Formats: sequence, C-alpha cells, structure tokens
Amino acid sequence: MENEGYSIERKKNPLLDKSYAFALAIIQFTRRIQAVEKEFVLTKQVLRSGTAIGALSEEAQQAESKADFIHKLAIANKEAHETHYWLRLIKDSKLSKDGIDELIIHSKELKRLLISIIKSSKSKE
Repeated sequence: MENEGYSIERKKNPLLDKSYAFALAIIQFTRRIQAVEKEFVLTKQVLRSGTAIGALSEEAQQAESKADFIHKLAIANKEAHETHYWLRLIKDSKLSKDGIDELIIHSKELKRLLISIIKSSKSKE
C-alpha cells in the first residue's frame, strides 16, 4: 500500500477492508441525500454510526487485552446494528432508493462478520 512516498505493508484483514469500504460508501450515500433531498438529521445518524464501525475495528487491532479486543468489536457490532436500523428507516421512508439495498446487504455482512469474530475470540479465552 503506497502512502505519501513510503510503503506500508499490511496483512489482509477482511473486517478492516470491508468496514473501510462501507464507511466510504456511507459517506458518498449521505452526501448524495444531503445534496438532493436536503435531509440532514437521518443522514447525520447513519454517517456517524456507519463510519464508527471501521474506526472501532481499527481501534480493536491495538487492544490492550483479548477482553479489550472483544469489547471494542462488540461496540462496533452495536454500531453496525444501529446503521442497519437507519438504513432501513431511510429506505422505508422512501427518502432514497439509490444504492440503499446494497448498503443494507453490506451492513448485514458486517454484522455477521463481527459476530463471528467475537464468538471465535470468546471461545479461545
């Protein structure tokens, strides 16, 4: 991975990759709704929770203990569930149809991945 003239090698991490891609998609999605529909309350909520998933997952990589790792991912999972709620609300209120189904599918995948990692980590305690 190139970054301003120096190379950073990072092992593939599906959770970090998927949550980062999801955050980027959420940013684009909310910008579009804000520009077209002038809606800021729901978009602010989904932007906050949708980008928090990746931030918490990144933070978990530097956990001080296994319990800390599990705790941070549990919070990321809560954010994923909240994001799924806001996306469903936006869809069902007919605020936006553009790309919403893909985001809902992506949020479900993130929830499943987080739950899987949390369960696996707990079983290794």
